[in-house]
Amino acid sequence: MSAIATSSIVFACVFAGASLGMFLRKVLPQHHLSDDSKSVVMIAMGLVATMTALVLGLLISSAKSSFDTLNSEIVGTSSKIILLDRTLGNYGPETKEARDLLRSVVAAVVDRMELKESANPSEMLASTREMESMYDKIQGLLPKDNRQRSFQAEALSILKEIRQTHWLVYEQQSTSISMPMLIILVCWLTALFISFGLYAPTNGTVVTSLVVSALSVSCAILLILELYNPYRGLIKISSAPLRAALTQLGN
Repeated sequence: MSAIATSSIVFACVFAGASLGMFLRKVLPQHHLSDDSKSVVMIAMGLVATMTALVLGLLISSAKSSFDTLNSEIVGTSSKIILLDRTLGNYGPETKEARDLLRSVVAAVVDRMELKESANPSEMLASTREMESMYDKIQGLLPKDNRQRSFQAEALSILKEIRQTHWLVYEQQSTSISMPMLIILVCWLTALFISFGLYAPTNGTVVTSLVVSALSVSCAILLILELYNPYRGLIKISSAPLRAALTQLGN
């Protein structure tokens, strides 16, 4: 299910809770709506509100941390790509084929990242076949002296780091919000909005406030889901670092 669809369901559940509270206000006996009852309900819902705020803050912080980690890995990989190209260039003209392959791989990755519907996240850096082909080309070089042998070893080491990042991105794509935690959070929010509607007068100002509040919490859920899925959707990792690296390749 998409992030927008999930957040829409959250909005519907939360606002339905507020509507249920307004309905209960009309049908419950008056002593259920007394000041004493209201005080107890507000204290109980204050505890729920505190727990909800803590969980929401935790989820947003965790999602932002995951997004920043992936973004840092893209930036780090971009610098390693430039370094790999320079190292191959220092080796000599024998590496032209490997450098051309590197440039074509990076160009393809940039194109995939800039598509509205991105490819599989595991392909964001390069496909396994492309990585193995580049490794074979560098491994197949025949150094003529210690200088070329040193550049070959350095290039293989840099490529190994890039491959490690590739698989790290593949593993991190499974990171997402816990569904049981999301369900519990929505239940807490719904309970809160039931209490809001229970003691709120039915007028346009109150209804508008509840709609805005429900929209705000659903947008918070949308933000969390989007940050956990940085290769598709509204919030995406920028391809600018890789595009900047691409302009430096082959120079």
